[in-house]
Amino acid sequence: MKFVFLILLLLVFVAPLRRFLFWLVVGRQIVKEQKKYQTSQEPSKREGEIKVDYVPNKDSNTKASGGQYIDYEEVK
Repeated sequence: MKFVFLILLLLVFVAPLRRFLFWLVVGRQIVKEQKKYQTSQEPSKREGEIKVDYVPNKDSNTKASGGQYIDYEEVK
C-alpha cells in the first residue's frame, strides 16, 4: 500500500516540479534574451514615429523605359 501511495505522490509532484525546474533554468534566460533583444532594436524610436529609408530623386525620369505599350483586343 505504501508503494502505491509513493508512486501516486511522485506522479502528482513530478510534472509541476519539472515545469518549475525548467522555468528556473531556461525560462529566466529566455526572458533576459528577449529583453536584451527588444532594448537593442531601436531604443530611441518613439511610438508613432516614422522612419524613411529611401527618398528617390525628383530629377529622375518617371516614364517607364521597359518597352512600348501594345493595345490589344480581348477574344471571347
